[in-house]
Amino acid sequence: MIGPRTADPGLYRLAYQVGAELAGRQAVLLCGGLTGVMEAAARGAREASPPGRTIGLLPGTDRGDGNAFLDYVLPTGLGEARDGALITSADAVVAVGGNPGTLIEIGYALQRQRPLAVLGGWSVLDESGRPVPGVLVARTPAEAVTLVLGSAG
Repeated sequence: MIGPRTADPGLYRLAYQVGAELAGRQAVLLCGGLTGVMEAAARGAREASPPGRTIGLLPGTDRGDGNAFLDYVLPTGLGEARDGALITSADAVVAVGGNPGTLIEIGYALQRQRPLAVLGGWSVLDESGRPVPGVLVARTPAEAVTLVLGSAG
């Protein structure tokens, strides 16, 4: 699960629902562990019934920077390089919303051939204006999770 550190109420709700969907399908949520959509998804997973497992891969070295909804907090000290480690560790990726960091993570997901769905964020087009192969566009949190879990190996 990737997305920005800030989220308006609509984006927060989408990310929360993605977390809940992942938990409902017994998938472990791996995220950047901070605020915004990362917190929302972790909260959605933890508040699901039964609760899902959550892991935060932090850019810094302080465990206390992780949000309150993480089961496991892994400080990396890697800064922005942690984005590559996050995508490499994931079986599949859902991008909720977008900022430049999210776009970089989308690039990593494509490079590493991870199943990828975008929800409420970036449109990734080739030089001809056509959708880039490998970027699945979802309309709902449930569809995003279904798309990536159905493609994950």
